Amino acid sequence: MQNADLAPAVVGPDSYLTLHYSLSTLDGSEYVSTFGLSPATLQMGSGQLAEPLEHCLLGLAAGQRQLFELADTDAFGTHNPRLVERIARIALPPEIELKVNSLIEFTSPDGTASFAGFLRELTESSALFDFNHPLAGRPIRFEVEIIAIL
Repeated sequence: MQNADLAPAVVGPDSYLTLHYSLSTLDGSEYVSTFGLSPATLQMGSGQLAEPLEHCLLGLAAGQRQLFELADTDAFGTHNPRLVERIARIALPPEIELKVNSLIEFTSPDGTASFAGFLRELTESSALFDFNHPLAGRPIRFEVEIIAIL
């Protein structure tokens, strides 16, 4: 078989990838980046990367670098005010360290699920949590470099 007969591997819906990526707002504020660090390895379709970001990767080849700009509705959705909730401090687990502007992880009462909320405000009697994705309501830049498709 000749090399000309081999089609280059491209990212598919069940590919296992090694890649560098970054997420930032359109004004350049970086949210996360693996560039300059060790690359990430992920299984497409496993929930390790948000579905709209996975969709951007489909069809890219190893060695390809691409920049995507996504509207808020195409990335992490609009900011939902119903996901901002004030919780009485007495109802919070005592072992949780409460610091404003930090991400606090919770476990559901039955212990089967975990979720995180951004602590926006803290008073003596309550805490205001935002359970939206931190980039919800914001258009983003998603830059990716596919290193390998396994």
